[in-house]
Amino acid sequence: MILPLLSRLPVHQRQFLVAFSGGLDSTVLLHRLVQWRHQQPDISLRAIHIHHGLSANADAWAAHCQQICDGWQVPLVVHRVQLVDEGDGIEAQARKARYAAFTQALVPGDLLLTAQHLDDQCETFLLALKRGSGPAGLAGMPETLPFADTMLLRPLLNETRESLLRWAQQHGLSWVEDESNADDAYDRNFLRLRVLPVLNARWPHFADAVARSAALCGEQEHLLDELLAEELAAATHRDGGLSIAALETLSAVRRAALLRRWLSAQKAPMPSREMLRRVWQEVALAREDATPCLCLGEHEIRRYQGYLWWVKTLTGQRENVLLWSDPFLPLTLPDGLGVLRLMPGDELRPPKADEAVSVRFQATGTLHIQGRNGGRKLKKIWQELGVAPWHRDTTPLLFYGESLIAAAGVFVTQEGKAENGQPGMRLMWQK
Repeated sequence: MILPLLSRLPVHQRQFLVAFSGGLDSTVLLHRLVQWRHQQPDISLRAIHIHHGLSANADAWAAHCQQICDGWQVPLVVHRVQLVDEGDGIEAQARKARYAAFTQALVPGDLLLTAQHLDDQCETFLLALKRGSGPAGLAGMPETLPFADTMLLRPLLNETRESLLRWAQQHGLSWVEDESNADDAYDRNFLRLRVLPVLNARWPHFADAVARSAALCGEQEHLLDELLAEELAAATHRDGGLSIAALETLSAVRRAALLRRWLSAQKAPMPSREMLRRVWQEVALAREDATPCLCLGEHEIRRYQGYLWWVKTLTGQRENVLLWSDPFLPLTLPDGLGVLRLMPGDELRPPKADEAVSVRFQATGTLHIQGRNGGRKLKKIWQELGVAPWHRDTTPLLFYGESLIAAAGVFVTQEGKAENGQPGMRLMWQK
C-alpha cells in the first residue's frame, strides 16, 4: 500500500529516514513502507530510534526496534540523547533532542518521515487553543514542511489511531507501549485519556472537524504570507534587520503580523501577543539614547540605526586577554566565538620576533586606522564603521606588544600595515 502523500512525491524521491519509536504509529508507518519497497525495490529505507533514557524500559525498546528492523531488513540507527533543562518541561526537551538527532542522522537525498496521525493533530490543535494561540498555532502540523535542508513528511496525518490499530492487528504487528502515555500529568496525555474520549463519544467526527479547522487556519496564514511578503521584504535590511520607520505608520494588527513573519524568518520561536507588545514598546519605542534589549531564550531583540535585530546572546569579553604564543597556529576563542588564523597574503604585517602576540576585546587611546585621516577612539571607530553595539566587545582585536594591529574582519591600523615589499598576512575569523 503506497501512502497517498508519498504517491504525490516527485519520482526521484526514493530515499527515506523513518523516525521509529517502536510504538504503534511508527510501526505501522515502517511496515507500510517496507511493503511499498517490495513493489518498488529502488526505495531506500533507513530508521532512527531515539533513546531518551527516561524509562527503565528504554533499552528494551531499542532492542525491540533493532529486532523489527533486522527482520524487515531496514538499517537502524539508535541515537542516545541527553535532555537539557531549559525550563520548558520534559516534553519540550525530549522533542528538541529528537529533532536535533534527526538533523544529525539525515544524509543528502533523505526525506524524514514521522508518524503523527489525525488524533495527534486534534491534540495539537487543542493544546494550541489552551495556550491562546492565533491562526499560526491553530494550523497545527502540516503534512510537509522544510526541515534541515530537506523535507519532513507526515504520511499518516489524515488517519485515525483506530485505523492504525486495525492495520497492526490485521498484519500481526508487535509494538511497544510507553508507560508514560498513561500519565495524565502531561497535558497531551490528559487530552488523549480524559478529554478526547468524551468529545468523540458525543461527536464521532470531532477529530476530522478539528483537522478541517486547522487546515483553514493554515490557509489563512499562507494567504497572509503572500499578501505581506512584498511589504516585509521592503522593510527588511539586507543583513536581516527590520525597519522601525516602516512599522510606525501601520495599524497594530498589521504591525504584529509583520513582526511575526520577520521573527519566523529569523527562525525565532513564535512570540505571544504580550511579547510582541513588549518588542514594540520596550525596544522599538525606547528613548532615543537608550540601547534596549529584550531576551528570548538564547537570543535578544536589539535596536540599532533605526532597525530591530534578532541577535544571538554573546558573553562580553572586554576583560579577556588571550596570549597567542604561536600565531601561525589557530587560536580558539572563548564562549563559542570561533577561531582566529593568521594566513599569508594580505596587507597585515607579520609580528616581529620580539613582539608578543595577543588577542583582546578593548583598546584605549587614540587609534589610527588605514583609510582614515587623523586619530580616533575605538568607540568612535565602531560607530563610523557601523559595528553594532553587541559586536563591539566580542570582536577580536589583534595586538603586537601593546600596539593594536587589526580588528578581525573590520579594520587594520597604520601600525599593522605591511611595508612595501614585505610579505603580507591576513587575519581570518571563522565564526
